[in-house]
Amino acid sequence: MSTCATASRDLDEPLAGTAATARTWLLVEQPGPWGAKALTSSHLAPEVGRALERAAEGTGVRVALIRRPGRHADCHAPPRHEVYVAHTAPGHTWVRSEVVEDPRRLLDLDFAALGAGDHGGFGTPYMGAPLALVCTNGKRDRCCALLGRPLAAELAAAGEEGAWEITHLGGHRFSPTLLVLPYGYAYGRTGAHAVKEILEAVRAGRVIAEGCRGNSAWERPGQAAELAVRTSTGEDAAGVLAVVAAEGAAPRWEVTVAHADGRRWRVTVAQGTSRPPRPESCGAALGTPARMDVLAVRQAPEGAAQEDSTGRRPDLAASPYEIPTTLTSE
Repeated sequence: MSTCATASRDLDEPLAGTAATARTWLLVEQPGPWGAKALTSSHLAPEVGRALERAAEGTGVRVALIRRPGRHADCHAPPRHEVYVAHTAPGHTWVRSEVVEDPRRLLDLDFAALGAGDHGGFGTPYMGAPLALVCTNGKRDRCCALLGRPLAAELAAAGEEGAWEITHLGGHRFSPTLLVLPYGYAYGRTGAHAVKEILEAVRAGRVIAEGCRGNSAWERPGQAAELAVRTSTGEDAAGVLAVVAAEGAAPRWEVTVAHADGRRWRVTVAQGTSRPPRPESCGAALGTPARMDVLAVRQAPEGAAQEDSTGRRPDLAASPYEIPTTLTSE
């Protein structure tokens, strides 16, 4: 039987502009089985999962469960939970970690501040290997288990200390899917060799655009626009590009992408539909998922809007924007 990932690959569905959106990720270790809605259907106390969902709503924070690759004993009460909080806004990325005995402690966090990039002193700076988070939740979609779990296991066997399984990254049909922190770029249809190259690039402060779905800090039109600038210019340095504005509304936007050196680009992005119909998830009815098509990339003239009224270059970390869109995360 054909899977949603096979159909998406065979139809060459574009990856750019399909990443889950989150300026900040809150990742909570929870071994054992996960249900389709893992925050309330795992061995994490359901009332805690529901409370975390409510606390994160509308703040720019996305909560997910993680576990180490491999076989998962059905243990109900792990003595300790590794927790990571990661902010992905270019120019202000950080990852902090802490081990907690009771995840209820996380409800004391200021989620609005986390979404804005203020960790409030939580944990300590994480200085370890880049985090490679592979979606493996077969209860949401079997492709995530069939394709994601072998990838996560292979990364762990190869000695990638930052390899984890994660409950959900959206876009089952792009399995195996991967989120890499600290920079927050998501990837699809990734093999182990490609992931190793991606992680080597992250260690060197670079971003690989091939196979990239986008940076989770941006809404989906912004994700596609930033990747288009990287592809057209060859810019691979992490943390130097930011989406600073988007004019228009679905199905067409004019997105402004700024470089830390002052250059700017205007990118025309159109929302289209993927045809012919294909399953967006295994077992789902055929559909025509939205896609982000980049129609044009134009560099602004030298000196145009490169400095504000005080003569300062744009602050990449202070460039949040919101785009009204009909797209939803799976």
